[in-house]
Order: sequence, then C-alpha cells, then structure tokens
Amino acid sequence: MKSATAYRTISEVSTDLNVPQHVLRFWETKFPQIRPLKRGAGRRYYRPEDVELLRRIQALLYEDRYTIKGVQRLLKEGRMSDPTPPLPEDADEPGESGGGPEGGGTFDDGIEGGGVDDGPDYGTQPPLSAALRHEITMVVDELKSLRSVLSRLSEIGDKKS
Repeated sequence: MKSATAYRTISEVSTDLNVPQHVLRFWETKFPQIRPLKRGAGRRYYRPEDVELLRRIQALLYEDRYTIKGVQRLLKEGRMSDPTPPLPEDADEPGESGGGPEGGGTFDDGIEGGGVDDGPDYGTQPPLSAALRHEITMVVDELKSLRSVLSRLSEIGDKKS
C-alpha cells in the first residue's frame, strides 16, 4: 500500500474513487483546479491534494447532486467544503451523474421559456429537500415524456391529413 503522500496513477485513482478513467479525464477539462503531473506519453500522476479534490467533486456530483456548473461555481467561490445543500438550479436530473458531457443539466434545461418562475428573490428561500427535488424531477421527466408522446401523435395526425 502506498503512503498517503505518494503520487497516484489515473488507474489507482479510478479504482479508489470507483470512477472510470475517462470520467477523471473529463473532469480535468471541466475543473482547471485538477492538475495532475503528466510524464512521458501523457501519463498522469495525481498528488494527494488532487485526489482529495476529486473525492470532493465526486461527492458533490454523485451524492449531493450538484451539476458540473454548480461545482464549478463552488470552486470559483472557494466554497468546496461548505456543507450547504445544493440549490435546485444546481441539482441534476435523475440518471445524470455529472460524469460525462451529457451530465450537468438543470431542472429547466429543455423546457421552453426558461422553466418555472422562482419569484423575485429566490436566493433567500430555503433550499428544497432531496425528496422534494426528486419529486419535482420525476414530474418534469413525466411532462417531458408526455410532450414527446403528444408530439408524435401530432406528427401522425399531420401525416393522415
């Protein structure tokens, strides 16, 4: 077993965090704070502080359900260790892990007109619970599914006329 101060390869970090190597490389493109040393043939060596940052990013994306943008904002503002739960606009839709280019959507991505009106000063509202965020996400997913069905029915009706 390596010491706590030893540098780690991308393979070791991938195994340690249970995240595919391509996800770690993707995160490097999204989070400039992750700067592994690169040696011959582009081989990556992660410092212990890189691994800790990756661990925190992973927790924010996968457990706290932040979007990539939400985590970028936290890093920019220097609030990585802030235990505050994510705001709804930082929450992912189910199935989006933030682990690839397709991740990182928000509740109103794809909703015409920008989505729900949050009111005049949303920042002062208490954050939604994880259960309520999950319910809202399920409703949004169902609405998107219904929109798709209606669109297909409309196309079928147009072809018959």
